[in-house]
Amino acid sequence: MTDIPTWTIREAGEGDAPALALIGAATFLETFAGILDGDAIVGHCAAQHNADAYIAYFANGARAWIAEAQPGGAPIGFALTGNPDLAAAREGDIELKRIYSLSRFHGTGVGAALMKQALEAASGHDRLLLGVYARNERALAFYRKQGFVDIATRQFDVGGKLYDDLVLARPLAA
Repeated sequence: MTDIPTWTIREAGEGDAPALALIGAATFLETFAGILDGDAIVGHCAAQHNADAYIAYFANGARAWIAEAQPGGAPIGFALTGNPDLAAAREGDIELKRIYSLSRFHGTGVGAALMKQALEAASGHDRLLLGVYARNERALAFYRKQGFVDIATRQFDVGGKLYDDLVLARPLAA
């Protein structure tokens, strides 16, 4: 019998910024090591996955939900929504800026549970948008299963090198 990891989800706040930064950096490294340049990953995580970056998201009206392993409450994933900064965005859209979980928890339903929180928070908006690395097949399969469709492409800068991203949208019921 294998031990299936268990977790809980709660809404996160500014006080959770260090945990969000830790998860963000850990999952970015875990996902892109061996794909993107190592120095670029380190630089990107230092700039984008630090507590101040997440505090700034909250200051701009973002909402987040954190998944915590049980027992113990160690942070293992999160979702973050906020005002879109994607060129494909239009009036009435909201963006899923981050949805991450440690790979050990893939397949436990944590991703779907975090997505459910983001979708509930997006209620009243026209579409939920997100950007994803065009070659991240696992993430693309997850998003498409969740009802997202391709609407645009963009270039994403990691350490001064540009990578191709897809911009996806999920229409939301009014």
